[in-house]
Amino acid sequence: MRRIAEGRASAVLAAALMALALVGCDDEPTVAPDLTPPAAPQALSSVTGDGRVTLNWVRNTELDFYTYRVWRGAEYGGPYDNLGSTATTTYVDETAENGVTYFFAVSAVDRSGNESALSVESVFDTPRPEGFDLNLVNARAYPDGPSGFDFSAAVVRTAINPATDIYYTAVPGGLRFLAAGDPETFMQDAGYHELDRLDWAPDENEGWSPAYEVEAVLGHCYYVWMRDENRYAKVRVTALEEGFTTLDWAYQPVPGNPELTPGILTGERYHVAGVAVARP
Repeated sequence: MRRIAEGRASAVLAAALMALALVGCDDEPTVAPDLTPPAAPQALSSVTGDGRVTLNWVRNTELDFYTYRVWRGAEYGGPYDNLGSTATTTYVDETAENGVTYFFAVSAVDRSGNESALSVESVFDTPRPEGFDLNLVNARAYPDGPSGFDFSAAVVRTAINPATDIYYTAVPGGLRFLAAGDPETFMQDAGYHELDRLDWAPDENEGWSPAYEVEAVLGHCYYVWMRDENRYAKVRVTALEEGFTTLDWAYQPVPGNPELTPGILTGERYHVAGVAVARP
């Protein structure tokens, strides 16, 4: 009888252990879903191009980061349309049109599909045409030669053509000049810079040459203001001889818009190189 009782006790214990095991399988702890979005991307900036805008920002540090979404709109604060996604911190908008101002933002998405708020900075950009290695001959030596340039048409012309904005001329064995094509075009020497450093044309009372010409210096950049059209351009002298000069250039086709490279809009003020300026 004792062995039968011990056998029954063993069977009861085995059944109890099995039940506990089954209960443990059914009651495994569940993992709460990830509902926390990443931080909004920081330090968004843009680089103005010819029919394109390049955006850059700082990398997110979340371990579950997945991708960025890039947004573009026609007004500050949106609404925005999604341009695309990228896992890098650079995006090139190749659908932008010259002379159109766009506003950009970026959001971050994690592997659970949570999306951050839009980037804090509201970056705007107005793409504009540009060109490189523009060759102009000396108008004094070659009066009927290609010594002048028409920014709006991006065409080389003679110095006396009514559409010429600026032209090159040099005194034999002496000074070399960039000259205005008409008395409504002003210029300003900005000194030694890369062309992209000239970001915002000066105000109308700030340093424009009253002589309608400036001395051409190798490596110098110059602002150009076509006052009759109220449009701005910039050039950089990349080669200089008595008989010719070579220029890089960019032109802003939007009247009254002095933007030649990007700025940032905060509230109702544009900030360029850290300085708040009125909206164009």
